[in-house]
Amino acid sequence: MIRRLLAAALLLAPLPALAGEAPPATVVVAFDREGVRPLIVEGLANKDTGRPVEAKDPVRIASISKLIMALTALRLVDEGKLRLNRDVSDYLGWKLRSPYHPEAPVTLTHLLMHRAGLSDAGGYSIPLGARLQAKLADAAAWRDVGPPGAAAFEYANLGAPVVATVLEAASGERYDRLVERLVFAPLGVKACLNWVGCGPELEARAVTLYRHTGEVAVDAPERLPPACTIPVAEGQACRLENYVPGTNASIFGPQGGVRIGMVDLAKIGQALMTADKTGFLKPETMAALVATAIGGTTGQAELFCRYGMGLQVIEMGGVPCDDTLFGTGGPWFGHPGEAYGLLSGLWIDGAGKRGFAYFTTQAPPPVGGEDTGNFTPAEKALMKRALEIAGSK
Repeated sequence: MIRRLLAAALLLAPLPALAGEAPPATVVVAFDREGVRPLIVEGLANKDTGRPVEAKDPVRIASISKLIMALTALRLVDEGKLRLNRDVSDYLGWKLRSPYHPEAPVTLTHLLMHRAGLSDAGGYSIPLGARLQAKLADAAAWRDVGPPGAAAFEYANLGAPVVATVLEAASGERYDRLVERLVFAPLGVKACLNWVGCGPELEARAVTLYRHTGEVAVDAPERLPPACTIPVAEGQACRLENYVPGTNASIFGPQGGVRIGMVDLAKIGQALMTADKTGFLKPETMAALVATAIGGTTGQAELFCRYGMGLQVIEMGGVPCDDTLFGTGGPWFGHPGEAYGLLSGLWIDGAGKRGFAYFTTQAPPPVGGEDTGNFTPAEKALMKRALEIAGSK
């Protein structure tokens, strides 16, 4: 998913564009408590049409979706419909247990912090018509790294479908509608999950993601509605009318499927920045979110030295870590993303005075697979540009 290391030849410079080819689509937006300002907007949203990317164009932001999921969960906690430290089996209606620790309950806190002992080894996309319960009954879905809560931190996308399904079960609402009600609508954000509910206007502005080889990865026009945009089991119709909330929210891509423009993503950053004034989260809820992130993790320490309930802290120091992105001394709070040739981030400085939302496309994949490195030279160069521009105006 997120942690990446470029090959030695790519450490010297970003991959060059071919002669006459437009640069990768790249957008960086700065924000503070008062406003949002695009800093860098360049490249093409789609190569075939030649349409230039715009700051508000929706893009698949990858794992920043997990931070949005965490905010949805915390808002539901503030409504009194959810408890973070309750056994999630109570919500799901079936017993969720690690086969290595069958007596230890699994909670939302464990799942959001990647401390439940889950593994992506058996996959983490459960299509419409398949059963989340069956996926979690497979031993390949678990690691023997300690009981939930005490388990060593190991980043696992599989936790997101479980969390989203628990939120559905607790609220009785479909996950996409829950995120809209609790996060997007209150903040005036136009966004969706796996294109469900985005509508023609946003679909027309979709950013197509390309791999570093130039091939289409996701969200080419022919792959948008009316084409099916959710994972569907063989023989199952691509229809949500009969979907029962609380059974399999994986279909909405809670681990990475949010489509949103950087201007709107910056609004979510502003909500975190100003939660003390606006009440977007209760003070005690916001304090718990920050405290779990600062507390640190064990394992995968090259990048994930400090990770809480969907919120990461970088450049804080105090523990051995290779998590420098801005080089300003930190700390920075937020979440990175990487998938399908895209690199993305939403970050707020520790003083709560400024932040950045960004994405860039056509990034080379991590050498050796996922979770093998830290921020890329291309990302660091992009943030250096952004800091220079932000500081000059």
